[in-house]
Amino acid sequence: MTEKKPLGLAIVGCGYVADFYMATLTNYPALHIVGVYDKDPDRLKVFCEYFSLTSFASMEDLLKDEKVSIVLNLTNPRSHYKITRQCLDANKHVYSEKPLAMTYEKAKDLVEHAKAKGLKLSSAPCSVLSKAAKTLSYAVREKMAGEIKLVYAELDDGLVHKMPYKRWISESGAPWPYRDEFEVGCTLEHAGYFLGWLIEIFGSVKSVTAFSDCVVPEKVGPEPPLNPPDTADISFGLLKFESGVVVRLSTTIVAPHDHSIRLIGDKGVLYLNECWNNNDPVYFRRLVQIRRKTFLSPIKKKVKLPYPAQTNKYGRSNTKMDFLLGVQDLVEAVETGTDGQLHADFSLHVNEVALALQYAGVEGKTYFTKSRI
Repeated sequence: MTEKKPLGLAIVGCGYVADFYMATLTNYPALHIVGVYDKDPDRLKVFCEYFSLTSFASMEDLLKDEKVSIVLNLTNPRSHYKITRQCLDANKHVYSEKPLAMTYEKAKDLVEHAKAKGLKLSSAPCSVLSKAAKTLSYAVREKMAGEIKLVYAELDDGLVHKMPYKRWISESGAPWPYRDEFEVGCTLEHAGYFLGWLIEIFGSVKSVTAFSDCVVPEKVGPEPPLNPPDTADISFGLLKFESGVVVRLSTTIVAPHDHSIRLIGDKGVLYLNECWNNNDPVYFRRLVQIRRKTFLSPIKKKVKLPYPAQTNKYGRSNTKMDFLLGVQDLVEAVETGTDGQLHADFSLHVNEVALALQYAGVEGKTYFTKSRI
């Protein structure tokens, strides 16, 4: 019997985030990277030498290479649509970093184009595939806390403007692209981490009522102004799911670190403290009634997942997230001809809700979603 060859992968963009994808590559011997391209030749050379990878001389060379079946689009967010469209045009399946696109219309165009060509398309973040997310989902399905009525989710990433972020570099030496991060906005960059979990557990979001603002416009100090100068660095949203659940989601880069989530049911509360840790434990505290008062038990119970979940070592990276879980999900979808968990409609819905939160503005807005999973 002829051994099946692994699907060839190519990376476009080898900046700061690309190192996180490389951090767990040794855990995926079936993933074969054919080559890498970046518009910055110096950065491309350093990245390929550091990780012992082959470089492409141009984007055209990458797209013409028949050994490449899947492209990882790790460029900056404002390039995602253009690069992904090019790859789909060249009949390549695509896994894109978040967001899928900067507008709903462009994200929808990519999804429709991929479907028309019979191609797979998915997008980060992939933490919904983590053990932590699966454990939380299992606990909800088993109704450990009863019917979930309300969720509080926090994605406060610390007071970034007070940190030495201009000195942050990746393992292979790429600087953190702080200007791009600030100009794109923390909600588009981060809200998807919890949105993926919530949409997987509770289904489609029906409406988003949100507020967003830029409260620290002077983040880059005396440097030239950001473009645009007032991208929201905070957003607060109330999500109404078609299933009836209501979620309060906060996303900021100007508040103390808090990546916790609490699911409040009629029998108790499920919670975890760090959504950026793929293996963070999930706990349950039941409701206790004594006389006329009801309160949460001080005793917490750790929820155990009854089936195995992939838990990889994180290599030399300083993150506890496995960025290749999503790539593996796409590879399996291509090989089996099925939809992966991060399928195109799922990725589009996550993108749409994140956009609604990001651009709600200071007057606030209620947005009714168009996509469904």
